[in-house]
Amino acid sequence: MSVTIDLSGKTALVMGVANARSLGWAIAEQLLKAGCHVGFSYQGERLKGELDKLTKDWPRTWTQQADATSEEDMDALFARVGQEFGRLDVLVHSIAYAPRAAMDGRFIDTTPDDWNTALSVSAYSLVAAARRAEPLMSRGASIVSLTYHASQQVVPKYNVMGVAKAALEAATRYLAADLGDREIRVNTISAGPMRTIAARSIPNFIGLYDKGARNAAFGRNATSEEVGKLALFLLSDLGTGVTGQTVYVDAGLSIMTVKEEQ
Repeated sequence: MSVTIDLSGKTALVMGVANARSLGWAIAEQLLKAGCHVGFSYQGERLKGELDKLTKDWPRTWTQQADATSEEDMDALFARVGQEFGRLDVLVHSIAYAPRAAMDGRFIDTTPDDWNTALSVSAYSLVAAARRAEPLMSRGASIVSLTYHASQQVVPKYNVMGVAKAALEAATRYLAADLGDREIRVNTISAGPMRTIAARSIPNFIGLYDKGARNAAFGRNATSEEVGKLALFLLSDLGTGVTGQTVYVDAGLSIMTVKEEQ
């Protein structure tokens, strides 16, 4: 028996959608299909056209440029949420960045500037967004972000982004504790290798992607649609009781060492 999730009348802010391959968009699509009213933030005016194309056929959506490291932009973004919705039921954080130079070389050579950039954009921005979202959220609201298993094990050339994802996962737990008395849930999804535009910044990503498919329990990589469906579960009332967790959707890759050759 299939279960239909109805989010009619619910409101969401999805931060960080860059294009149709973004995991943030995979999540947003599921929210929109469930009837949720969705606002979007994007980084830089160069991304506006792409996001406008994605949302043009969906009624009652809106977009706003917001630099997640700018206090002024973040204040303006959540002021817009208040004006458009009056409240916020769902927050999706799909934001991560590290300078390419910090991923090309050795981790030990990470500079202070690259460290601060990666941690600020990829982890602290979740804290900044949750702080602004809290006054707009009522009991039962939900926050989801996106992480990667490089937070737990070394992935060559992922470098400081692995540290940033570890910080994001720790921040998830602390935010869940802070917001737990109002039963506002905070979770992060650890997706396996995905063919996103952002993944192209990882040196030798294609090799990593192919190896992931070979070694996963399913013998394939998870899909962006599967990420979206897991997020929909966590963001809906089906996910009550789940908070502070890093939830994997990676076709079983994280449970494996190396598969035996068949």
